[in-house]
Amino acid sequence: MDDDILLDVHGVRRSFPKPGGGELLVLDGVELTLKRGEIVGLLGRSGSGKSTLLRLISGLAMPQGGTLSYLGHPIAGPANGIAMVFQSFALFPWLTVLENVQLGLEALNLPQAEIRTRALAAIDLIGLDGYESAYPRELSGGMRQRVGFARAMVVHPNILLMDEPFSALDVLTAENLRTDFLELWGESQLPIKGVILVTHNIEEAVLMCDRVCLFSTNPGRIAGEIKIDIPRPRDRTDPRFEDYVDQIYTEMTARQRSARSDRGTGLGTLMTHVSPNLVSGLIEAVAAAPYNGKADLPDIASDLQMEIDELFPVAEALQSLRLGEMEVGDIKLTHMGKRFADAGLNERKEIFSRALMSHVPLAAHIRRVLDERASHTAPRRRFIDELEDHMTEDAAEETLRTVVSWARFGELFSYDDESEMFSLENPT
Repeated sequence: MDDDILLDVHGVRRSFPKPGGGELLVLDGVELTLKRGEIVGLLGRSGSGKSTLLRLISGLAMPQGGTLSYLGHPIAGPANGIAMVFQSFALFPWLTVLENVQLGLEALNLPQAEIRTRALAAIDLIGLDGYESAYPRELSGGMRQRVGFARAMVVHPNILLMDEPFSALDVLTAENLRTDFLELWGESQLPIKGVILVTHNIEEAVLMCDRVCLFSTNPGRIAGEIKIDIPRPRDRTDPRFEDYVDQIYTEMTARQRSARSDRGTGLGTLMTHVSPNLVSGLIEAVAAAPYNGKADLPDIASDLQMEIDELFPVAEALQSLRLGEMEVGDIKLTHMGKRFADAGLNERKEIFSRALMSHVPLAAHIRRVLDERASHTAPRRRFIDELEDHMTEDAAEETLRTVVSWARFGELFSYDDESEMFSLENPT
């Protein structure tokens, strides 16, 4: 075995039982290595299985297939030398900063004096010297996350797993904490040998990582890898930095289009819930100057302050309705998308309604059922049952919720949540 390899993940598979029987495959065939001195990013949308993979690596869960090894040994449970920092801080509110950090050492059965010494050193390293006796409620979000880092690093782990550690922070606080972490990493002051960072922020991945692994969805697997060959510290205005951001957007756009073609046709088409207001807002933004109908995804994401988890579902909705199209890192309005941007509210509703009937099979199916019935009504359960023949229960619920939201905007049909009935307000 290569002595530089800290972690080796090979062919890992993980599924969860579904309430109605069968299983939901979350991870399948995952391949990943982590070497000494590396920060490796896992980049992808929420729900792609990235956090599940971290749980497997940490030993908090076991795979149903494949192998995970740490320093050449199988991971069969929580491993000494692997620590995690969470998005939600995960601090105990009744413990002080010092007590929260010391907690990471209690299980090691070290002498109390050593526990205190190491905890104080970790607190000082992460920039919280003077806050040892403070409680979490007295700290800002950034300070609480620093406590989370100190608690993880106090055990001197070889591998630090970071599960979206900056996503719950405001922009300035997150940037400050990233910068401090990278400075400590660059100066070899951190007691860690390798890092795996889960993120859905493309710029964060390019800023921090040596390699970025692109995660696909349904099931999750690593579909591509990009090596970031820029020396640290990295400058976001460096053309090479911008080129990597563009490259990742382009590859993820291509993979989204490929995944979209695999998501099913007809009633089997999975749909992510996006409000009509977001669809309208993105169309207006792309139609306006300086884009004038075609926008570079990194640019418009930056202008709208949207991350990948927020932007891609809206762009996919435009594609589903044939109001826009994603291609090689760009989003481009179609002829009908441009008409929508220029139209008043009533005409927008008409365009939206026609798009639903022409390009969203479930919406057209519900409308046909309502047209054909003498009562012009139908129960929600009827359509959920049909969807569950093609997808999971949760996916069916989200797909139907999406179509209900879109149909309300287009005034294609009505839905009453209390009675769980679909109906036509003005049947023809």
